[in-house]
Amino acid sequence: MVLQSAPFFDEIAEGPDGGAAYWLTTSDGVRIRVGHWTPPNAKGTVFLFPGRTEYIEKYGRAAADLYQRGYATITIDFRGQGLADRMLEEPRTGHVDQFTDYQNDVAAMLRVAGELDLPKPFFLIAHSMGGCIGLRALNQGFPAEAVVFSGPMWGIRISAVMRPIAWALAWGSGFTGQGHHLPPGSSHDPYVKAAPFEDNMLTRDADMYTYMIRQLDQHPDLCLGGPSLHWLGEALRETRHLSTLASPALPCLTYVGSNERIVDVDRLVRRMDNWPGGRLEVIELAEHEVIMEGPAIRNRIFDASAAFFAENSDKGAESCSA
Repeated sequence: MVLQSAPFFDEIAEGPDGGAAYWLTTSDGVRIRVGHWTPPNAKGTVFLFPGRTEYIEKYGRAAADLYQRGYATITIDFRGQGLADRMLEEPRTGHVDQFTDYQNDVAAMLRVAGELDLPKPFFLIAHSMGGCIGLRALNQGFPAEAVVFSGPMWGIRISAVMRPIAWALAWGSGFTGQGHHLPPGSSHDPYVKAAPFEDNMLTRDADMYTYMIRQLDQHPDLCLGGPSLHWLGEALRETRHLSTLASPALPCLTYVGSNERIVDVDRLVRRMDNWPGGRLEVIELAEHEVIMEGPAIRNRIFDASAAFFAENSDKGAESCSA
């Protein structure tokens, strides 16, 4: 199969040399975009599942961190974000018909990894919404040797008072034809362009925050604002369903910032307490996007993640040769 090249904004990604992007069409007819970077003699490939609103170029620096440690990276514009097909007439509203539709994007991503002959073994790093998508994918047999989660969205942080209201709004919007509207308090503006750096919920590193803003300033087509009421309802249903599933028998390392204010930390802690062989690391003085904090934190996380992948790759090799 001949892959169709897609736009790739290398100048804002700040990733390793040799990055490329391609268009893919999913099994349900949605056009998405994937991008990859592969070092010589790679030790394996990291599938990087981004969070809501995110896009390939935002992970250029993360790909560089992995590249320096000998790992290839493949990442994705999930449907409804980045340059992938937007799902509503108002393109700045985050939307999905069903949360399980994201698994069609994952399947297309796996398919192209095979067509590109990306080096094995495969590993997974999944952030926020990507952590929700990733957990279901792993339960359905995604072929990762080990997984690292960053602030995974296994629950959404909503106060006890507001949670029934959120459920009611999301549920009711489906009956009134209002599911395409934003929840109260949301905006069509991207978070980093609307919220000042001071007390933002993503990172305490000013340079990284500027990096995110600069990307959207230079390529406004990447912008995405708040989610639709329908997306919110789908996310609440999906996270509730995932909470009923056992954790896969897979080595797992999860990071969460000590000042996490976006995902439900209690649900995250409960899962990791019951993940056989899983480990939870709380990163002090960090916000939601721990792999987009300052250099000291990033180096610590990528060093530990690379060692974790190498350890579990070695175990896989030993079991195959036994």
